[in-house]
Amino acid sequence: MAQSSIEWTDMTWNPTTGCNKISQGCKYCYAEVMSRRLQAMGVEKYANNFELTLHPETLNIPYTWKKPKVVFVNSMSDLFHEKVPLDYIQDVFKVMNDLPQHIFQVLTKRGDLLYEYHKELNWTENIWMGVSVEDEKVLERVDYLRGTNAKTKFLSCEPLIAPLPSLNINGIDWVIVGGESGRKPRLMKKEWVEEIRQNCKAHGVAFFFKQWGGTNKKKAGRTLNGKTYDEMPLTGSLA
Repeated sequence: MAQSSIEWTDMTWNPTTGCNKISQGCKYCYAEVMSRRLQAMGVEKYANNFELTLHPETLNIPYTWKKPKVVFVNSMSDLFHEKVPLDYIQDVFKVMNDLPQHIFQVLTKRGDLLYEYHKELNWTENIWMGVSVEDEKVLERVDYLRGTNAKTKFLSCEPLIAPLPSLNINGIDWVIVGGESGRKPRLMKKEWVEEIRQNCKAHGVAFFFKQWGGTNKKKAGRTLNGKTYDEMPLTGSLA
């Protein structure tokens, strides 16, 4: 586990590490870069670099947390990767089911496998399920998510690399938007962000603006129209 600098969570927990690229949002994957760095530092967990690896020894960690936390699950992987067995995903869900005092945020780019498995999983209120949506080519992920039994559903439109005029957020509880950062970030236009914000406002969906991104994301900041948007879904909230 690790404290997180990600604005919409408290910490990360990685029962698996590693992944592979499946869409344009993966092009400059931060987790891949970080895995190489951690492997070079000799961190045992990353001995396989970015090859999909299960870490069953991590499943007991959440039981040691004394205070309620908001936890991003698999920041360095994808729980619904095709190489992760269903029974292991069920083991991860069992941990989350056992600990209702914590909110667990799970994010995937593999909406098809999420939908295929969703009836085999126990969706307690404290599990927030999301899909990444970087452009209109992957909008089917939203439909897959909408069809699941997850109680709280969210979208991560980060990195947002194209407008999303056809985004249907019916049945969605929360939308996160953020620009790409790193050495060669792709452009995110203000009008793309504003269109999503207005869509959320019209449908009563919580809107969270994470960052403008760029080569210096700290300098670029995270205000939109002079305002910081830190809205969170009410369902399953610790509040």
